[in-house]
Amino acid sequence: MIWSVLILAAVTTERLAELAIARRNTIALIAKGAVEHAPGHYPLIVALHAAWLAGLWWLAPSLPINVGWLAVFAALQVLRVWTLTTLGPRWTTRIIVMQGEALVRRGPYRFLAHPNYIVVIGEIAVLPMVYGLTWYALLFSALNAAVLTVRITAENAALAGRGN
Repeated sequence: MIWSVLILAAVTTERLAELAIARRNTIALIAKGAVEHAPGHYPLIVALHAAWLAGLWWLAPSLPINVGWLAVFAALQVLRVWTLTTLGPRWTTRIIVMQGEALVRRGPYRFLAHPNYIVVIGEIAVLPMVYGLTWYALLFSALNAAVLTVRITAENAALAGRGN
């Protein structure tokens, strides 16, 4: 039980720290003239992630841990850190575009257009599997797919200069 709580506490702390960093970066980017695109879906993203994490806190603390799935989750965290550090002050949880700035093409962006979404897709599925919650992984993966469809469409349009 203690390991389950420690894992969930670490993930919760990570997510809260990321929100603080994203907020700081968003404020700085907008102060430099960047523009937010398609903000209407953002509360849905926050609600989805909050519900996913809250549900894990409710269901998982007394469940055994699958070390294999935990290793996969740890690997996803390596990709997360690589992605976020590659973007540096340009990383945010919102769609913020600075006109005239070239897209980042280094780090994981050499290989994938949206590496952070690959991480998020993986995390939403894998962390519940650490606790054997297959149904939970499937449910939130389906919800996340719907939200990411909206998100990635809006982000691609904004990055192409079409906005919305």
